[in-house]
Amino acid sequence: MKKQTAGRNALGDFAPKFAELNDDVLFGEVWSREDKLSLRDRSIITITVLMTKGIFDNSLKYHITNAKNNGVTAEEMAEIITHAAFYAGWPNAWAVFPMAKEVYSEDSDG
Repeated sequence: MKKQTAGRNALGDFAPKFAELNDDVLFGEVWSREDKLSLRDRSIITITVLMTKGIFDNSLKYHITNAKNNGVTAEEMAEIITHAAFYAGWPNAWAVFPMAKEVYSEDSDG
């Protein structure tokens, strides 16, 4: 897994401890436990949780892109969002679909 530096890049000067926890603990220790859950599975879980919580900012787009890079196909992403819609809310699915569509239309890999 690639070393995460987003926290330090965005908040390192303002909130160095938060940046450290984001980069070193969340992504460095938790996401790197691939012997427990694959990156693909972690991506699916993360997108579902963000959708459920109604978080539709650039972090969701980042995680959709991450899921794509971790092997989730466009067809699978559409199915994940459709399935989660019944638990997370129909409007939440409507909010996620345009972002997922954009990520998967950026090239023809998905």
